[in-house]
Amino acid sequence: MSLAQAHPDQKFSPEDLAGHLAVLTEKVFQTATKWPHFGLLLADVERLAREMPAGGTVVSMERGLLYGGCSLIAPFFQNQDFIALDCSPASADARGAYNGAMTDDPRFLFVPTTHRGAIDKTGLASGQADLVLVPNLVHHVADQQGLFAELARLVRPGGRVYVFEPLLRELHQIPDDYLRWTPYGMARALRDAGLNPAPPALTGGPFEAIAYCWAQALEYLPDDKRAEMSAWFYETHMPELMAWDAACGENKVRAHTAFPVAFSILAEKP
Repeated sequence: MSLAQAHPDQKFSPEDLAGHLAVLTEKVFQTATKWPHFGLLLADVERLAREMPAGGTVVSMERGLLYGGCSLIAPFFQNQDFIALDCSPASADARGAYNGAMTDDPRFLFVPTTHRGAIDKTGLASGQADLVLVPNLVHHVADQQGLFAELARLVRPGGRVYVFEPLLRELHQIPDDYLRWTPYGMARALRDAGLNPAPPALTGGPFEAIAYCWAQALEYLPDDKRAEMSAWFYETHMPELMAWDAACGENKVRAHTAFPVAFSILAEKP
C-alpha cells in the first residue's frame, strides 16, 4: 500500500512534513532534551527520502503498535511505494499503544501500518525493495541470522538496507530485548548476509552516555524525589554534559577508542 493509497486526497506539504518532524524531534525521540542520538536517525531518514526516486519501493520495519498502529517514517516517503511493516511481537498486544501520548499532536501525520509480521519472516516478495529501513529494531529480534537473511532477500540488486541501532540502552520491552551490536559487528553481519556495508556513522560520546544513564536513572526514583532531581539534572547538568560531549570527543589517553551511544549503517546489495 502506498502513501497515496493511504491518503488518496492528500499530499503532505513541506509545512506538514516540518510539523511531523517537529513532533518526532520534540515528543517521540526528544533529541534536544533526553535522547540526542536519535537526531542521527531523523537526519538519515530525511536524507534517504530526498535521495529516493519517485515510485521506488521502501519497506520500513517498525513497532507501529506502540504508537497506535502507524508508521513514524512513512510521511517522508510519500512519493514512493511505502510498505509499513508492524513488527510488534505478540507480547506487545497486552501493552497496546503505550507511546500513543507521544503522537497525540495535531502536527503528527498518521499513516497506518500496511500489515503486521515478524521482522525475520515478513512474507513479502523477494527482491521487491529499493530501500529497507530497520530503525532501532534489530536488538528486539531473537533470530539474528534469520533477520539479516531476510533483509538481503527483500532488497533488489543495487538496493540498500539502512539500520539504526543503539550501543547504550537499558533493558526495555522485556522480554523482547536480546542484544547490542557494535557497528563493526553489525557491518560483518551484513557482509555475511551478502550485503556491502558503507562505513558506519557514529553519534554521541562519553558525556552523552552519562546523560543517557542519568535520564534513565531518574525514572527509578520515587515521584517526589524524581521531580526535584529532574529539575536539577535537566536544567543544569544535561546541558553541561552535552557541551563537554561536543568539545571532548577524542580519548586523550588511549588510541583506537570511541564511546558512541548509537550508530547507523547503509549497506548495498550487489
